[in-house]
Amino acid sequence: MTYPYPPGAPYQQVPTCFRHPDRQTYVRCTRCNRFICPECMHDAAVGHQCPDCVGEGARSVRPVTNAVGARPARSTTPVVTYALIGLNLLMFALQMASPDLDRALGLWPPAAADGELYRLLTSAFLHFSVTHIAFNMLALYFVGAPLEFALGRLRFVALYLFSALGGSVLVYLLTFNALTAGASGAVFGLFGATFVVGKRLNMDVRSVVMIIGLNLAFTFLIPLFTSQNISWQGHIGGLVTGAVVAAAFVYAPRRQRNLVQAGAAVALLVLFVALVAWRTVELRTMLGLG
Repeated sequence: MTYPYPPGAPYQQVPTCFRHPDRQTYVRCTRCNRFICPECMHDAAVGHQCPDCVGEGARSVRPVTNAVGARPARSTTPVVTYALIGLNLLMFALQMASPDLDRALGLWPPAAADGELYRLLTSAFLHFSVTHIAFNMLALYFVGAPLEFALGRLRFVALYLFSALGGSVLVYLLTFNALTAGASGAVFGLFGATFVVGKRLNMDVRSVVMIIGLNLAFTFLIPLFTSQNISWQGHIGGLVTGAVVAAAFVYAPRRQRNLVQAGAAVALLVLFVALVAWRTVELRTMLGLG
């Protein structure tokens, strides 16, 4: 075998791959400077790297996470948002086919106090008109998708349901003989959550504040100039609940994230149960139900 050395030059051993000593090579890893054979070469931004350095580099790369510090779903399709829109549309179609559904599932405090507490949640999936559902679903489409990606699907579902329930609870506490329905409480909860998540991510939230302000203005002004009734209790209850839930999700400490988030959700649910129980006793006394 001949070596690329000029005549008379001292003999030098041909270098070999540090992982395969039987393979001669003159290529070095650009990171650790060890010799590597073609099998061990991995293309890098400059030159080649050995498998050890490639693995070390991969471990040092910070994984992509969402607003709560968890890895987002592989798919960016807002599956939950679309499912919620579909469910609301399905319920609206059933309402059109059966007009009695409003009275059966809408939030009417006397009926809820008489044992039909499921109305607190079912009412959030009913709507009284095409305009009503159109505005709510449009808002859900534009606000839901970014939040679903930022929080993750499971937390987004929890946020939506808690916001809907929070709006219904405040309606239950502050009204008596009004039939209430609509996803507005949940949508306002998403508005509040968007503000909190935006602040957590150091984003410009002025546009979110403007949207919340305009919607609150419509909530209180429209009934003054039209015959249309709008449940401000549902809107405020959903807004506050959504902001509280989002804060618990995005500001939870990293090491105890799941525990803190679950604990906050349980605590909020216990609060809702206590408020509903107190109001139920009060209404049953007023109605003479014993």
